Amino acid sequence: MHTNREHKNASGAERAGACAPVSSSTRVPNPPNPPGAPSGGAPMSLAHVVKRYAGGRAVLDGLDLEVGAGEFVVVLGRSGSGKSTLLNLMAGIDVPDSGRVQVAGSDLARMSDAGRTRFRRDHIGLVFQAFNLVPTLSVLQNLCLPLELCGRSVGANMLAERMLERLGLAGRGSQAPESLSGGEQQRVAVGRALIHSPALILADEPTGALDLETARVVVELLDSMVRDNGSTLVMVTHAPEVVGVADRLLTLNAGRVVEREVSRACAPDR
Repeated sequence: MHTNREHKNASGAERAGACAPVSSSTRVPNPPNPPGAPSGGAPMSLAHVVKRYAGGRAVLDGLDLEVGAGEFVVVLGRSGSGKSTLLNLMAGIDVPDSGRVQVAGSDLARMSDAGRTRFRRDHIGLVFQAFNLVPTLSVLQNLCLPLELCGRSVGANMLAERMLERLGLAGRGSQAPESLSGGEQQRVAVGRALIHSPALILADEPTGALDLETARVVVELLDSMVRDNGSTLVMVTHAPEVVGVADRLLTLNAGRVVEREVSRACAPDR
């Protein structure tokens, strides 16, 4: 797998234990950023975001965050710290009680429900721990679905066939999702999230249901494809094989984000 911090360490093996990257290959490293600063522009910006539970307790309390174009950001935090809530706000599935959530220049909090749905369909890809493939559709049809929803059905089959090759699943398009292994289904889910080239990918524990080796394969695929597409990736995870290759590592604490050094993150909070 690729990381923009290879200039800091001679090899991934120098990191302790499982924090080493999945693999390494040639990629021109990006220059280091100052602590807390995103690389490039800021396609996603959250400002003074507050979100409260029904009882009134603030799960996010004045949260500020900018994520730069092409960044791979991992978010950690204890159970109940608001990680999934944060992803839901970034995706426009939910809205903050106050504050701004801006993605690709659009303030999601100011959109209607229908507007956020359209925006999410066109500009955001989602990957979950559960594969969420449509069981009544073939693998190929699952991959075509985002393109059809975006009004790009012309040529969708060809793009889906190419995606299957990229996923290492060439010739499997006619199969039902249930005929694939868990790792293969998650690869299809990754392909489905990326096939319409969204600006932002949001992943919630995408390797949580996979064994270690399969998880490494899925993480390598997701990292490679996101970087090749120039997309921004925000992932909630506790998997050390992911933590070791992220561009930035954030921890949710008391409703706000705290920046951490990736190279020191071998024991993430749980």
